[in-house]
Amino acid sequence: MTADPLVLHPELRRATARLLDTVDGLDDAALAAPSLCPGWTRGHVLTHLARNADAYVNLLAWARTGVRTPAYASPTARDADIEAGSGRPLLEQRADLAAATDRLAAAIDATPAEAWSATVALPSGTEIPAARLVWSRICEVELHHVDLATAYAPSDWPEAFSLRLLHDPATPRAATLHAPDGTVLLDVPSAPTVTGPPHLLAAWLTGRADGTGLTGDLPDLETWK
Repeated sequence: MTADPLVLHPELRRATARLLDTVDGLDDAALAAPSLCPGWTRGHVLTHLARNADAYVNLLAWARTGVRTPAYASPTARDADIEAGSGRPLLEQRADLAAATDRLAAAIDATPAEAWSATVALPSGTEIPAARLVWSRICEVELHHVDLATAYAPSDWPEAFSLRLLHDPATPRAATLHAPDGTVLLDVPSAPTVTGPPHLLAAWLTGRADGTGLTGDLPDLETWK
């Protein structure tokens, strides 16, 4: 499974289009409803996705120029921007999100091959090669799309995304994972075996499902946070 940002960019475009289609089915009242993110409304989630796109634009500028450009001015500024934008009407939120994702797409297209090997720092402080930013943004879009608590669910994730998520270093290595037909999806020595469809395994490991539909001795994921 490739991590090549230019190969993954079309996947990001498709994920973004699915997200915007969901947004188009909401209204102002729906935007104020709770999301699956504790303490956040759907408006918080959409504002976060817009500002996260701008954060990745900053990181790609860092990769291209070599000038350290943090994703956000500060954690406090990040939180304040999300809170300030969360109550905006749907049309304003939708336009903001679309514009931010367009800026990110342009930044990806403008990044030369040699810049993708530059090291940048995610908001968490984790240092990664810039080449991983496109995959990281796909995760933001797909996971938070589910967090909107609309009809979009882990079962709607492309299988390639679910399989790649199972192998992501940020995903807990809490179990050996098997597909229903017995195929080993991830081998974790000395760990219990959990079996299920890739999207259910990915949803469980990322906290978007409680493990319903999986079989085996499911470990407590709280110990992996």
